[in-house]
Amino acid sequence: MQQARGAVGGRGCALFPLLSILVVQGVRIVLSLEISADAHVRGYVGEKIKLKCTFKSSSDVTDKLTIDWTYRPPSSSRTESIFHYQSFQYPTTAGTFRDRISWAGNVYKGDASISISNPTLKDNGTFSCAVKNPPDVYHNIPLTELTVTERGFGTMLSSVALLSILVFVPSAVVVILLLVRMGRKATGVTKRSRSSYKKSSIEVSDEGMLQLLP
Repeated sequence: MQQARGAVGGRGCALFPLLSILVVQGVRIVLSLEISADAHVRGYVGEKIKLKCTFKSSSDVTDKLTIDWTYRPPSSSRTESIFHYQSFQYPTTAGTFRDRISWAGNVYKGDASISISNPTLKDNGTFSCAVKNPPDVYHNIPLTELTVTERGFGTMLSSVALLSILVFVPSAVVVILLLVRMGRKATGVTKRSRSSYKKSSIEVSDEGMLQLLP
């Protein structure tokens, strides 16, 4: 009995170093694949939104690389897959995001971004980007909070005002410069006309007669 316990104990002791090695290797593997994404993204109804996701892997990209985007509605624990990538793009063909998810990345540049067309207020929620590039499969999973709102009158007005300024100011400067240039030319012509003007003999004689009159 004691021998059996000793055998079990010995086996248990042998497992601890193995687990330690796995943990150490696990930490190293986690650091070999890093994923980054925007924590918060703001968009407007009807205007295309890009959800950025980038990754760095210690291994070369192969056809085994996979990318998975999921969505979780606000105040819900339910998640749904909206995009999958492995050599080809597989956007969801069902659910809220049907025919509205498109690929916007480049795996060879470490880009795993996607875009959402015609966003609505119902698209608000949490998105996650997961990348696996064997043997790098352990990594962090960044979350992105998307907030979609209607464009307010103030926002539209400010956009129109900014566009007007960008168009009006250069045009006004050009007009002012042209007016200044034309004014300088007109002044030069007037001065030249006055300097080149000479009195005729009749005008000279008329002035002499006027001086002789009492």
